[in-house]
Amino acid sequence: MKSAVEQLSTYKSVHLNPKNIRTHFVGVPMIIWSAFLMFGTLRLAWQDYQVSVAMVLTLVVLAYYMMLHVRLALGLVLFIIPVLYTTEMVVHTEHPMLIALSVFALGWVIQFVGHKYEKAKPAFMDDLNQLLIGPFFLMAELYFMFGWEKDLAAKIKPLARDKRRALEAKLHG
Repeated sequence: MKSAVEQLSTYKSVHLNPKNIRTHFVGVPMIIWSAFLMFGTLRLAWQDYQVSVAMVLTLVVLAYYMMLHVRLALGLVLFIIPVLYTTEMVVHTEHPMLIALSVFALGWVIQFVGHKYEKAKPAFMDDLNQLLIGPFFLMAELYFMFGWEKDLAAKIKPLARDKRRALEAKLHG
């Protein structure tokens, strides 16, 4: 498994433009919320309870984040709890899948607008695992804004710039 520094620097390498990062602070949560809603419509029976696939995936993804970086993962727990709660409420409305697909599509439009500013393709196009790193990256960026995890930021930024230079050299070389 790649380290948090490796994963975050790869993601950061195509997220250096502040306008792109801002679009991601809108688009990524929309995509996550809508994906949770879609997975929330899939139900599993467990003893006398119904559990959504979203709830099960939450545990798996949070375990992965915990293995990468515990403090960032704890921030993601605080983000995911309201996502699970609100999507669980919407699951029981009349058209949850239509709502999910609409929010999902809008979230992706916002993402791709951000990458127009960046002039770089999204990270997941080269590595599908980067889809999981998007929320992790945004939590890291939020921590950095608050002045937390300075050592992590100091490791990621130069690696990201080097990776970006290598990408650009490959494109133009």
